[in-house]
Amino acid sequence: MRIDKFISECGVASRKEAARVAKCGGVTVDGAPVKDLSKHIDQTKARVCFMGRELSYRRYTYVMLNKPEGYVSATEDEKFPCVTELLPIELRKMELFPVGRLDKDTVGLMILTNNGPLAHSLLSPKHHVTKEYFFTAAEPLCDGVEDKFRDGVVLADGYECKSALIRLDRDRASGIITLTEGKYHQIKRMIAAQGNRVVTLERISFASIPLDTSLDRGEWRYLTEEEISHLEALANKQ
Repeated sequence: MRIDKFISECGVASRKEAARVAKCGGVTVDGAPVKDLSKHIDQTKARVCFMGRELSYRRYTYVMLNKPEGYVSATEDEKFPCVTELLPIELRKMELFPVGRLDKDTVGLMILTNNGPLAHSLLSPKHHVTKEYFFTAAEPLCDGVEDKFRDGVVLADGYECKSALIRLDRDRASGIITLTEGKYHQIKRMIAAQGNRVVTLERISFASIPLDTSLDRGEWRYLTEEEISHLEALANKQ
């Protein structure tokens, strides 16, 4: 594997950033400075350090994205731009895909990876991975809606949702909803079942990982080691 590809896949810098650091002597392989990052190494044996930090190679890449409006949660679409188009070309070449979906007009936290088994496991109903959303509604929600969400809202098509938590703000027209499932347009349909309408919707947490508030809409960052370990532990949970 090329050294610059190794560094990029470790999630510490893009290939261009790595090249700039290498020119200043900030990249070493087995203790020796390397300026030509096109050279190949055995990623399972070489000791690569980036700005004094020894890197551990990961087979998969994990990214957090703050999704803006107007993008679809897909890798290809004929009508609308895809969330993957917000990533730099080196990440797009890694064939990352969204873990779950957000509607085109829903914003907020999205995790992308090329680890198919992990994504499949996290989205499996048996794992009950929590998702939190901040919403605003057209009108204040009626008294008793908290009990209805806890007991399982029945949608217009007769589907009974799993128990969910809704925490309303003082105006009762906004708040946070916590789900353990992800049916098509679920929150919009749950609010519609109360005779109301969602105006804005933002995912603020996935699998207990909060949206990084330093990310503007459309910005991304690599997941931290702690976040990756947390997702792997959830995916491997029996």
